Amino acid sequence: MTTADVLRHSVEHTHENLGAWLEGARAMVGTREQPRKALEDIDTFLAIASRHLGAVDAVLVPAVRHKVSHSSRLVHDYVHAERELEVALAHIKAHAYGSTYESGYSWPEAWAEVDECLARHRTRELALADALAEVLSPDALDQVAESLQSAEATSPTRPHPYAPHTGIAGAVSRKVLHTVDAWWDNAEGRMAPEPPPPPRPKPGLVWQYLLADPRFDEEEPIT
Repeated sequence: MTTADVLRHSVEHTHENLGAWLEGARAMVGTREQPRKALEDIDTFLAIASRHLGAVDAVLVPAVRHKVSHSSRLVHDYVHAERELEVALAHIKAHAYGSTYESGYSWPEAWAEVDECLARHRTRELALADALAEVLSPDALDQVAESLQSAEATSPTRPHPYAPHTGIAGAVSRKVLHTVDAWWDNAEGRMAPEPPPPPRPKPGLVWQYLLADPRFDEEEPIT
């Protein structure tokens, strides 16, 4: 993987992780010994997805707005896809906790909606990453990827489709909602695993020498 690919691979890695958690939540495995297991799986998926959405709003969207000349359409399309996904995630949460508004809404329909919205969101998020790759240096892209991961720790853990997403209002909203969500997560004993680190580029020969940590790729000839 080249350094210039780090941001795109970070986004792809995150969506692969989201897909895996989605399948676990969809299965809704529950046992008599663990009656809340189904809700825990769903809550974990919702928390991971929501934190990533908040991180994109905090890092990728401002970077595109400041660095990409044709940012308006990219940001507009992304935020539209993001809100659609958050609405779908909110349906999942309401359905899991027995909301009366979800009585005519089956689980297969709910999960199918999340599948479609998550796929559209991935496309729009990758468009942001690709636009940045055209204007930023490899080192700057690496820094954006690291900032994206770091921002997940301070993002809301629940979907908030109707809260502000961009600008100063979005930043204030994320900070307030992160605090509120953290309070409710603690009150309900709801925890989410730490986001996995994004894939890193292989160190070059010079760095391998300086770190005394040679790496040998069996598929590449030794030079």
